[in-house]
Amino acid sequence: MEELLVPTSGRGFYEITREVKRCLSLHKFSLGFVALHVQHTSASLLIQENADPEVRNDLERFFAQLCPDGDRLFRHTCEGTDDMPAHVRTALTCVSATIPVKEGMLALGTWQGVYLWEHRVHAHRRRILVYLCGE
Repeated sequence: MEELLVPTSGRGFYEITREVKRCLSLHKFSLGFVALHVQHTSASLLIQENADPEVRNDLERFFAQLCPDGDRLFRHTCEGTDDMPAHVRTALTCVSATIPVKEGMLALGTWQGVYLWEHRVHAHRRRILVYLCGE
């Protein structure tokens, strides 16, 4: 198992495809999978379009409308007005992802990238566990 520490500067997408590939290169196998798990309740993992950044911008705008910061519905605001919206964003997305490995490479589609999606407004250091299994 490997571990990635991803520094964020606040809400947004942070592509980690290169880092996941680096972890894979440390373990020589041709067939298997890579399982990722972010150990936080206010960030998620996403496999998404990596060519047009407007896709990620649209996702951010959608979630901002769906779950706005400071919504009076939320009572859990211990760490600020973005606290509970970040938890809801995580609940609606994923904290784990599994990617097949074929011929020693991540079997991602042409336009797919692996992202950490930071849901909090302020900077954080996010920990992602990377489990590699193969032959």
